[in-house]
Amino acid sequence: MYCVRKVDEDLYWVGGNDHRLALFENMHPLPKGISYNSYILLDEKTVLFDTADWAICRQFLENIKAVLNGRTLDYMVINHVEPDHAASLEEIMLRYPGVKIICTKKAAVFMKQFGFHIDGKVIEVKEGDTKSFGKHNVEFITAPMVHWPEVMVTYDTTNGVLFSADAFGSFGALDGKLFNDEVNFDRDWIADARRYYTNIVGKYGPNVQALLKKASKLDIKTICPLHGLVWRNNLGYYLEKYDKWSSYEPEEKGVMIVYGSMYGNTESAANNLATRLVEKGMNNVVMYDVSKTHLSHLIAETFRYSHVVLACVTYNMKIYPPMLSYIMDMKALNLQNRTIAILENGSWAPQSGKLMRELVGEMKNMTILDKEVSIRSSMKESDINLMNELSDNIINSMK
Repeated sequence: MYCVRKVDEDLYWVGGNDHRLALFENMHPLPKGISYNSYILLDEKTVLFDTADWAICRQFLENIKAVLNGRTLDYMVINHVEPDHAASLEEIMLRYPGVKIICTKKAAVFMKQFGFHIDGKVIEVKEGDTKSFGKHNVEFITAPMVHWPEVMVTYDTTNGVLFSADAFGSFGALDGKLFNDEVNFDRDWIADARRYYTNIVGKYGPNVQALLKKASKLDIKTICPLHGLVWRNNLGYYLEKYDKWSSYEPEEKGVMIVYGSMYGNTESAANNLATRLVEKGMNNVVMYDVSKTHLSHLIAETFRYSHVVLACVTYNMKIYPPMLSYIMDMKALNLQNRTIAILENGSWAPQSGKLMRELVGEMKNMTILDKEVSIRSSMKESDINLMNELSDNIINSMK
């Protein structure tokens, strides 16, 4: 049975939701599922904006058939060729053999690499090209590396709809909702939206900034992403979030303590530090066990907070492996503009502090506080002054 929703005059959502997929890109947990968004425009010509993942292909095809209601499909605009959006492309071509594919030159190359038979089907477009489908006229805007090199977005100049590809998306299935004003976004969606951006697109902040600059010149009324909610009001709120995330500016002044502890002693020291910070007036303190918290959540929270404490035991004369993975992920995703404090532990030859300082020092625009705490096996009375100095330095660096 089809399941569609009207987005705007002549425009319908024909995507679907997947609650069965455990890991997005086989890496990132999806406790709330994922949506795959696709849209159909009914004008003098009919237009499908992107396809969908194989997981929902049957639902997707039923939705298209219902909305077309006997009409053929004239065009497919493919903004992004990643398989979670383009996997069903050939299924569409089999059912609507006359359809033409509108995409960038690089997108056409990728389609062939994925084995799609598109010869004679493609209309290549570039930055600033336009197309009329009847009443609706669209402009094609390239968005390379947001987050693949072939990406473009499509702007409908008639109704102000921006088909934004993977930009402005989110983890989370829609569960009957579609629009941002049908949910409590700050309560139920912001964490998944942040985690989606920071882990999927986060490395490419300058490219997102370039897209935001282009978008600022458009009269956008609605944003239709390929995952998550459709935004039809309060666009400034989400655009501001993207501006912060893509410029690597923290959302909040606060302290995130990430600890790697084998037997609880490093965790105890981290908790002691957290308590001292709160007693000195910094209430916005969170703690995460690097061994139990998925990297995607750690990365999202690191983009959120201004200060990060790395509290880590020494393991085989190196950084505790889960902590090393976290720091390397931060580096890979180009995280910048954070203040880092270091707390190390080791029973005979503490090394993790020095090694963490070296790794973080290789990242851009990171401030590493001079005072660090080095404890032997477990925190003792003699460490209290050092812990007070560290907490004072963190507080003072926030002024």
